[in-house]
Amino acid sequence: MRKPNDITLKEAIEKMLKHYRIKGKFDETGVVALWPEIMGTAVSNRTTQIYVHQHKLFVRIESSVIKNELLMVRSAIIHKINERIGTPVISEIVFL
Repeated sequence: MRKPNDITLKEAIEKMLKHYRIKGKFDETGVVALWPEIMGTAVSNRTTQIYVHQHKLFVRIESSVIKNELLMVRSAIIHKINERIGTPVISEIVFL
C-alpha cells in the first residue's frame, strides 16, 4: 500500500538532479551515450570523439564523405537528439 508522501524512483532521481543542479550535465551525458543509437552503426563506427560543451555537440568523424552528409542534415540531427532527450540540450553541432 502506498503512503501519501511516497514518490517513484524516477521522481526521486529527478528531484536529486535538480537539487544538486546537475540535470544539464546528466542530459549532456545522455546525448553522448545515445549517439550510436540515434545515428546508427555506420556513423558511430566512424566517430572517434564526441563531447558536449556549452550546448554545442562536437563530433570528430573519420570519413569526409559522411561528415559532408551530416553537415547537410545538421538541423534534423539536432531536432532528433533534443526530441530523444526530452529537453533542448543541443543548439549546435560542430563536426571536426
